[in-house]
Amino acid sequence: MKIYIGTDHAGYVLKQALVASLKAQGYEVIDKGAFKYNEDDDYPDFVAPVAREVSKDPDNSRGIILGSTGQGEAITANRFPHVRAIVYYGSVIPVVDNESNIIIRSREHNNANILSLGARYFTEESAMEAVNLWLNAPYSGDERHVRRLAKIDALKID
Repeated sequence: MKIYIGTDHAGYVLKQALVASLKAQGYEVIDKGAFKYNEDDDYPDFVAPVAREVSKDPDNSRGIILGSTGQGEAITANRFPHVRAIVYYGSVIPVVDNESNIIIRSREHNNANILSLGARYFTEESAMEAVNLWLNAPYSGDERHVRRLAKIDALKID
């Protein structure tokens, strides 16, 4: 599985750490930038290339996008067909088990293929923990979820 990753200046340092960690784990990581810190850069310039690649192969690739809050980044990514980007800030309530973990549910129920992280809300360790949890969570493929995702993909917006 290819993992595409991109961020603006707000997530630049965290992205560098995630890329190194993911590569060390044996993942094929394609970095879409930013390639240097520039506080005047704009997140769509780095998020759109990630979303474009995931859109081409939504079942066999994943994306990780970062920004200050992750919200604008997810909005940008979700403009692309077959992209299902979710924002994650970490759990603010204790997670009792995987059944109640939102990041696992995003994969199990929604087959989310892009994870958007608000860089201001994570340490390197907590971000990597979230990324690993998300990457390892399977899509359930239950009929109800397949049906719902097909309805989303069939939507035509005028």
